[in-house]
Amino acid sequence: MSDPYRLDDESGSHGNAAAVRSSVTTVEQYGVDSIPDADRDASILDFVRLCWGGANSIATAVLGAFPIMFGLSFWQATAAAVLGLIVGSLVLAPMSIFGPINGTNNAVSSSAHFGVVGRIVGSFLSLLTAIAFFAISVWSSGDAVVGAARVVFHVRGSEIQVAVVYSVFAVSVLIVCIYGFKMMLLINKIAVVASTLLFVWGLAAFVTLFDPKFAGSGLRWGTSAFWPPFISSTLIVLANPISFGAFLGDWTRYLPRRTSKRALMIATIVAQLLTFLPFLFGIVTASVIAIHAPDYLARAEYTGGLLAVAPHWFLAPLLLLAVLSGMSTGTTSLYGTGLDFSSVFPRLSRPQATLLIGAISCALIFIGRFYFSLFGSISTFVSLIIVTTTPWMVIMIIGYVVRRGFYIPDAMQIFNRGQKGGPYWFAGGWNVAGMLAWIVSSIVALLTVNIPDHFVGWLGNLAGGLDVSLVAALILPAMLYPLCLKLFPEPRAIYGPAGSRFISTIDVPITPIVDSVRGAVKSSIGDTVG
Repeated sequence: MSDPYRLDDESGSHGNAAAVRSSVTTVEQYGVDSIPDADRDASILDFVRLCWGGANSIATAVLGAFPIMFGLSFWQATAAAVLGLIVGSLVLAPMSIFGPINGTNNAVSSSAHFGVVGRIVGSFLSLLTAIAFFAISVWSSGDAVVGAARVVFHVRGSEIQVAVVYSVFAVSVLIVCIYGFKMMLLINKIAVVASTLLFVWGLAAFVTLFDPKFAGSGLRWGTSAFWPPFISSTLIVLANPISFGAFLGDWTRYLPRRTSKRALMIATIVAQLLTFLPFLFGIVTASVIAIHAPDYLARAEYTGGLLAVAPHWFLAPLLLLAVLSGMSTGTTSLYGTGLDFSSVFPRLSRPQATLLIGAISCALIFIGRFYFSLFGSISTFVSLIIVTTTPWMVIMIIGYVVRRGFYIPDAMQIFNRGQKGGPYWFAGGWNVAGMLAWIVSSIVALLTVNIPDHFVGWLGNLAGGLDVSLVAALILPAMLYPLCLKLFPEPRAIYGPAGSRFISTIDVPITPIVDSVRGAVKSSIGDTVG
């Protein structure tokens, strides 16, 4: 009988996987099944390129413009961006380690803490995040392309032409995502270097128009009027690294199992801090727009304002930047959702799930662009991302600590195979402790959101108008999850030979794995580890 604690299983042959190495032009066959060790040929540098490239874009510059739109000065906006990036990077970093351990994405890895059915929480968060940032990518890059083409190539820039450009962007991203990891990695290897050089060139292009003494709406540091927009700005920036929480496993699952966890977390932090460049580009250019074309910011049209104030000679490089960065951000956003959606509906292969989600996302992009306020939509989306994803991440990180990093990857695939039972079945596939802590924390955090004029929760004025949603999203799950583990203790067997850390467990047998249709016992793992 095989050892249920064995972590070096190289079969990885469940679902639609094929134990073959893929090339750039080969459609990736692996879904969320555990990647065999023989096929984990990515490096930490590859991961950095994806993690950095996914946010090294015009879409990130749009987020960087928000602090100026909220009325902050240049230095206040810069401080908000730095604070948001540092905090977000530190919270995000531990989420990179689950991929190498389990060989699958983070949503499936969350089975250990939310249950093999409860992991759909991670899938939902992945879907919400992907749609939001895929949309921002297509909107910002598409508008930049059309605007630059209007001047450079003298096109009309009608709504039909905008729709066509959006469609080309979306379909191009979708094709890359269908081909999979290797193609996405190739795109990012090129885009991350080229976009960085173009952003530096862009800062140089605006240096003569830029005034570092830009005062915004004249808010004074530390005053009561200063804190709401400053905190909202910080949260907008922080949402960018937090948005990667559900996605990091999509890329790190291709890293060797023994990859240094410390090195991986440091790489995550470095990759996110490098995205300060596009944030700075957004802050600088938004301050220029506020001085020379304020009507655009009043209408929350950053891209239009950027084109209005940009030197004519920079329009062609801006067009190239929009294309490259749009592809980079779009692919890293959409790839993970297609991958994870195939695990929610196991009958769909990864390419099929990617195509379905891509089509739905495209429809929402057009609806959002032509029928709703982009500024309000983005603000609301990123708020939802923060208050729902942060508690999920905190629970995952605490779960890793109390389990001493011990997981049973094969048991995470039960739902994908249409089976029941196993170490992570808990109560009908749901882990009460993890789910309860996440639901309560997310609801309370959502209620405390306070983004003036856009989204204010019922408890948004609890702290005198300050947005304390991030504090709630970080502290509440850190308090509630250990308490829930005490109220609903987990089986000792799932913690491995070393046992649990800090919390108590109970001696109960593990439910045997059975086929959910015929009810036939598929594994005696319950008897073995119970």
